[in-house]
Amino acid sequence: MCEIIWLLKITFLGTGTSQGIPIIGSDHPVCLSENPKDKRLRVSALIEWEDYTYVIDCGPDFRQQMLNAKCNKIDGILFTHEHADHTAGLDDIRPFFFRQGDIPIYAHKRVLKELKKRFDYIFQTENKYPGAPGVIQHEIENKAFKLHGMNVVPIDGLHHRLQVFGFRFLNFAYLTDMKTIEEFELSKLQNLDVLVLNALREEEHVSHFNLDEALQVIETLKPKKAYLTHISHLLGFHEEVQQKLPKNVYLAYDGLKIEL
Repeated sequence: MCEIIWLLKITFLGTGTSQGIPIIGSDHPVCLSENPKDKRLRVSALIEWEDYTYVIDCGPDFRQQMLNAKCNKIDGILFTHEHADHTAGLDDIRPFFFRQGDIPIYAHKRVLKELKKRFDYIFQTENKYPGAPGVIQHEIENKAFKLHGMNVVPIDGLHHRLQVFGFRFLNFAYLTDMKTIEEFELSKLQNLDVLVLNALREEEHVSHFNLDEALQVIETLKPKKAYLTHISHLLGFHEEVQQKLPKNVYLAYDGLKIEL
């Protein structure tokens, strides 16, 4: 039997923290930067292989991100957790729904419950408003599942005290909003070509890796390359921070595309 070889394409739709960069009304120098790499929408990623397209997280900038990426089809959305900067754009699946029908979503049962509360009109089955989109719910647990033959491995972690999922596709892994990852979960992240990991700022934070913590995880796992995301303006200017990073570690930026 021939081994299936997939080409993964990843687009960083957003690489900013929950307020985005620039922050509304802020006069912080990074918020005033004219460098496009210092302007960050809320964190999200597009994963493509063959003719399939999946989005990880669907935050409040989802509409603009889909326009920026010129994306006209999605096969589903994977949610890391329920916070608004990762879920608030769910209503903007409507153009996809009108063309494709119900959109599959994949999330922990707790996250599905929260989405039903916030977007009850999407999940209604009776007397549903005709302009509302629809979804197909898939509850995921901390065990591998298949998407069109692709093996997806959830990575369980804590965002302060809140459970969150990262995801591994082949030799690519995407983790955001992590503060704690147990040894067993780290063992799922061996032999990576690319690791994406959150790094909020230099100062320690209660619910996110700071830069030193992210670099420690990267040093432990030793991926060929690592990209940092979920970045605050407090981390500094993109170009200045990049010069201080190890040679195989990069600051991700909105619109960055990688293939592996």
